[in-house]
Amino acid sequence: MLASLLDLGTRWWWRAVGREIDLAGEHAWLDAPMSDAAWVADDWLERHATTIGGTTGVGAGLLGSISDLDAPGFRSADLVPAIADFYEHTSDWRIEVWSGWSWWARIPGGLVERWFGRRIGQLAIPTDPLAVARGMDSRVTVVTDASGTRRGAGWHRTLRTTGDVVFSGFYGVRRRPGADHPSVHVSFPLEHGNVQVFLRPEATPDGGLVLRSPSGAFGDDGAYVVVRHGRRTWAARVPLHEVFHVHLDAEGVLRTDHELRLGPARAVALHYRLDRRA
Repeated sequence: MLASLLDLGTRWWWRAVGREIDLAGEHAWLDAPMSDAAWVADDWLERHATTIGGTTGVGAGLLGSISDLDAPGFRSADLVPAIADFYEHTSDWRIEVWSGWSWWARIPGGLVERWFGRRIGQLAIPTDPLAVARGMDSRVTVVTDASGTRRGAGWHRTLRTTGDVVFSGFYGVRRRPGADHPSVHVSFPLEHGNVQVFLRPEATPDGGLVLRSPSGAFGDDGAYVVVRHGRRTWAARVPLHEVFHVHLDAEGVLRTDHELRLGPARAVALHYRLDRRA
C-alpha cells in the first residue's frame, strides 16, 4: 500500500513540474511504451506489440542498421566494424560490467535500487560492485508492426548472479521535430509512464562512437520523464545526462565507458567489456 502511494505521489510530482503534451499530435516524438502494472520487467513488450497490431521476435540487434543514424556531421562508415556489429547483432555479444558510484550518490542510489528498482523490475543499477562482477545476461526482442516494419527492440538485462532485472528498455532511432540529425532513442517503461533518453551520435577520430544526452531545452536531445493519467499525458525534461563511449582498446577488445551525471555531478560510471560469442 505504501509503495503504491509512493508511486502515485511520484507521478503527481511529474505532472506538477511537467507540461501537458499531445502524443497523438505535436509531441508524437515522445510516444513510447508504458507499463500498465507496477511490476515492469519485460511484461510490457507483448502488450506493446499487441497495441500496434504487431509481433515480437527474439534475437538480432538494438538497431536495424546503424546507418539509420547517418546525417551531416556523422557517418556510420567512419566507425570500426565491431561497433556496427554490436548494435545490429546485439544478441551475439556477451557483456561483462564493472560499476563505480560517486561517494555522494552511493546512499541515494542504494535506496533507489532497493525500494524502487528491485521492487518494480526496472532501473535497478546495483551500488555493490560485486553484484555485477559476473556480468549481465541480456535478451533482445524485436517488435514489428502489422506491415512487418521494425518499430524497435526491447533489451532486457539481468544480473548473471541473481537474475535480478537491471534494465528493460526499448531501443530505436528517432528524429525530433526540427532536428538536423536522428538520435538513438531509449525508453524505459514505468507504471503509466516512462523515462526516455535521446542520445546524439558522434564519431571519434579512431573509429569510436560517442552517444551523448546533453543539457538543453525541451525538445532537444536529453532525458525526459513522461506520465499518463487517464487520457492526459505530461512530460518534463530532467537534468540527467549520459555519455557512452564505445571503442576498441589497444588489444582489439570492444569496450564501453558509460557515465551518468545528475546535473554537473557524476553519479555513477559503468564500464562494459563486449565479447562476440563464438
